[in-house]
Amino acid sequence: MQVSNTKGATLLLLFLLLNFSVVKAQILPDTLQVAEAKVDTLVLPISQVDTIKKKNTIWQNLRYDGVTAFGAIKYTYSRPFHWQKDDLLTAGGVLAGTVLLSFADESAGDFFADQGKKMPQSLRDFGWYFGSPQNNYGITGSVYLFGLFTNNEKIRRTGVLMIASASASGIIQTLAKTVGGRARPEMDKGNLHFKPFANDPGYNSFPSGHTILSFTTAYAIGKQFENPFVRYGIYGVGLISPVSRLWERQHWVTDVGLSLVMSVAVVECIDKYLKNEKKYKYKDPDKISWNFRVGARTLGVVGVF
Repeated sequence: MQVSNTKGATLLLLFLLLNFSVVKAQILPDTLQVAEAKVDTLVLPISQVDTIKKKNTIWQNLRYDGVTAFGAIKYTYSRPFHWQKDDLLTAGGVLAGTVLLSFADESAGDFFADQGKKMPQSLRDFGWYFGSPQNNYGITGSVYLFGLFTNNEKIRRTGVLMIASASASGIIQTLAKTVGGRARPEMDKGNLHFKPFANDPGYNSFPSGHTILSFTTAYAIGKQFENPFVRYGIYGVGLISPVSRLWERQHWVTDVGLSLVMSVAVVECIDKYLKNEKKYKYKDPDKISWNFRVGARTLGVVGVF
């Protein structure tokens, strides 16, 4: 009886050892695979993974913003075909106002030319440089790139608004200059002298390119602020270039006036497109509220956020 118990115990021990070997053979490879997977995951440093992801995001945003800007420009050019009665009345009112203003072109031109002689050269230079295409696109491009590389959707949207608006209005003014061929005030030929398709800068008076670019940029930026002091202060900076062109006798008052209307209309149109199409869905929890503070030994603009 004792021998049988010993054999039974021996057989049971052998059975357990065999099962343990089988279980170990099944578990060990899985454990090694998990370990290898962890090692493979750690082969690429986290910093490199973040960099690759960031680069992909930048290129995706750049492509998206480019397509959006192109769509906004197309939308702007198609709007006249969708004008309703109120839009036609507004356009007629602008045209009628321009015609009436043309009667004051020459007298107003003389007035601004006299005022320009009294203005600081630095202010006159600012008007020229701010409205020049290369400088203006440098500003709009810098705003957009800042938003792109910081992944700030609101600033990206502002940059797209500025670039699309400047491009849409810039193409219009280039075509109008070529086709219209209006003589500049410095040509001394009068405000109603036209030479269509003239290959001469002296006949590129209408519209004012400096006015369109400078005020389009200022108007697009100003729309991002709710505080009236900040907003209209930016608009005021945008008006320096238009007025400086009158000081220099490069444009008539009607050139500048109609160019300002064009700038506002284009920016509003593209801004409406971006809102209606819901191209950007950023939330604005960190909006800065700008206030003008005046007190005892205190004067300035305060941003609360």
